[in-house]
Amino acid sequence: MEVAFRAEAKLGEGPRWDAATRRLLWVDIDAAALHLFDPSRDDDRAIPLGNRVGAASPTEAGGVLVALADRLAVVDLDDESVRTLVEIPHGDGLRLNDGACDPTGRFWVGSMALDYATGAGALYRYSRADGLERVLDDVTLSNGLGWSPDGETMYYVDSMTYRIDRLDFDASTGAVSDRRPFVAIERGAGIPDGLAVDREGGIWVALWGRGALRRYLPSGELERVLAVPTDNVTACCFGGDDGRSLYVTTASVDLDAERRRRQPLAGSVFVTEVDVSGPPAQPFGA
Repeated sequence: MEVAFRAEAKLGEGPRWDAATRRLLWVDIDAAALHLFDPSRDDDRAIPLGNRVGAASPTEAGGVLVALADRLAVVDLDDESVRTLVEIPHGDGLRLNDGACDPTGRFWVGSMALDYATGAGALYRYSRADGLERVLDDVTLSNGLGWSPDGETMYYVDSMTYRIDRLDFDASTGAVSDRRPFVAIERGAGIPDGLAVDREGGIWVALWGRGALRRYLPSGELERVLAVPTDNVTACCFGGDDGRSLYVTTASVDLDAERRRRQPLAGSVFVTEVDVSGPPAQPFGA
């Protein structure tokens, strides 16, 4: 695991590889910034948004879709202006968190209460055709989202359940059904956070608090564990020209002075080459 960029992020999250620009999109939630990292030039551009930002996605029309605390918006990368697409019908005590586009370009995003109140959040689906739709209720800390290579299964993490769930997915309508547990994360092994699905159907999940990534086979079998040199691992994605560069975001929040001293790379974006490829981010376009 190498340092791709020593970002010193407060709460680095939501890495997404934009194949069109060959850049990594990621966000620093607590610093309220969208980042665009170009590994070919070792250059990271930060765009301040003045609002907590939980997720980002490339778009087919250009610009970057962002999930701000209270709305979905598009950032113009030329002048850094922000145009609201839709407001989220929740109060000041909640914010949007992780999000991603499904295989047809609809954007999915979940919410959470700032005080982590049980069941206060939700999972939403957004498209230009259908607008904003509330899909799941009774969510506490909405996190990782991913789809199987055949597009028939959606994986989903509500962190406080300590599970990855799977749902049947209808690509033609975006409907989900039959939510059931896929794998349970044992207490003490970390809190499941963001995830990515590779081209073989393997599910990679970040474990907050334990400095690790796990890969599970579609059967639910734990296939491997990768160590990350800092505790608070938040999310991962596949990138690079061959899709074998696994990018990992981390956070420096919730580390006391001693742990910060022992973990000087906290908040960095890491990368490692793996023996299986994964797809780039699906751009928003539905």
